[in-house]
Amino acid sequence: MNGSASAHLPYNNLLSAVAVSSAPLTDNPADRRGKMGTAELSATLMLASVLGLLYLVSGRTVRSQDVTSSRFVCNAIPPGAEPGCGYGPTGNRVQSSSPVEDELRNTIIQLRETILQQMETIVSQQGTIKELNSKLARCEAAADDMAQGKSRGQGSRRKEYGKNTMGDLPRDPTETIDQLGKTMQTLKGRLENLEQQSLRLPSTNSSAGGASALTPLPQELRELLRQRLGALETQLLQKVAELEEEKSQLYNETAAHRQRTESALNSLMERITELEKSNNAFKSPEDFKVSLPLRTNYLYGRIKKSLPEMYAFTVCMWLKSSASPGIGTPFSYGVPGQANEIVLIEWGNNPIELLVNDKVAQLPLSVSDGRWHHICITWTTRDGFWEAYQDGERLGTGDNLAPWHPIKPGGVIILGQEQDIVGGRFDATQAFVGELSQFNMWDRVLRPVDIMGLANCSAYMPGNVVPWIDANVEVFGGASKAALEICEDRAFDS
Repeated sequence: MNGSASAHLPYNNLLSAVAVSSAPLTDNPADRRGKMGTAELSATLMLASVLGLLYLVSGRTVRSQDVTSSRFVCNAIPPGAEPGCGYGPTGNRVQSSSPVEDELRNTIIQLRETILQQMETIVSQQGTIKELNSKLARCEAAADDMAQGKSRGQGSRRKEYGKNTMGDLPRDPTETIDQLGKTMQTLKGRLENLEQQSLRLPSTNSSAGGASALTPLPQELRELLRQRLGALETQLLQKVAELEEEKSQLYNETAAHRQRTESALNSLMERITELEKSNNAFKSPEDFKVSLPLRTNYLYGRIKKSLPEMYAFTVCMWLKSSASPGIGTPFSYGVPGQANEIVLIEWGNNPIELLVNDKVAQLPLSVSDGRWHHICITWTTRDGFWEAYQDGERLGTGDNLAPWHPIKPGGVIILGQEQDIVGGRFDATQAFVGELSQFNMWDRVLRPVDIMGLANCSAYMPGNVVPWIDANVEVFGGASKAALEICEDRAFDS
């Protein structure tokens, strides 16, 4: 009994060591790359099983020798051979084996080959996981760069657009999107190949006959790979969306810049065309004046250009008049359905008035002293706010003049007459008597500094809606155009 216990003591110790080695491992959440311990534990358990089988075989052999040890056979030892048992009468070493031992030996060989194959597979899987982790680390770094770029604002993000934040991505947004798609497909293919390889891994649980079953990749590792691939796909989709948005913004900015450039070129071409077609009698196409010497209903000037729809405007001109009572109507703009869309008038003993959509505001201007005066009127549809300037100085402001009303397009601008219908039915009592020049109109509110520059002749800024050009002004009924250099003429009057 003591002999049997002592014979099994090493085997019990081996089983204890196997039990200790098979205790559950603590999974460190900080180490996301340590999920290969399960495969190595399986290899350890398989090796322990092989050693246990070997020990059982050796123990069975010892016990069989104890039973048959009552008879001794002596054989001659060949010269030079080591003393011991196992030599037959011919001097050759006895090869004793039984069917059970052969079967166990074959099983051990198969298990050893299985262990070697599984170790090779583990090494291959470790390399694949390292490669995936490297890709994921690069994507995480790219995500951090994108988060930092957003915190620095749109301008900084646009400035860093040309950086290679993904390590091996091209600079062009379209090529970047294609490259991201290819990378995603490659990673998906690798994951599918990894899962297919896992299905071919031999099981560590073998039967007595050496048969092996197929076991899949550990569930924890598969779940980890699936989660990391999902996170990578989400990051790539976000990157693609940001690149698409930035590409759209760049396209919009480019289109807006191209539109502004084309608009400026068109204005320049129109200006050149007008200069080429203008009357060569004047030193410059804008250096002329329109004279309306009589208070009649048939002397007037007409602007060939019409107005677009506007939500603000500035109109400036030089006036010279000594008519009494009232200087009349320097200009009027009428549209179908509203003859008094924009009117500047001084009628009788009333002050100068500005009409917008037939709504009236009185202006604190006085220009009937027979000298040249520069006047500017600004208006915006927002609250109907208006300003009145004379000789560069702002003399009055007000609001609630046709608020939120847009200036209608497609009307007629008449110089010197007030319209009762579009382009006609003038009233002689409201006609302007005097001279006017430099009638310009803008579709925005000019700054006070710009108006001052026009008034003191230190700046030349033709209207972007209606510029004062000889070819753009027609005169009728005895009105005339004559050359005028307004700044010199004004200095002479002073």
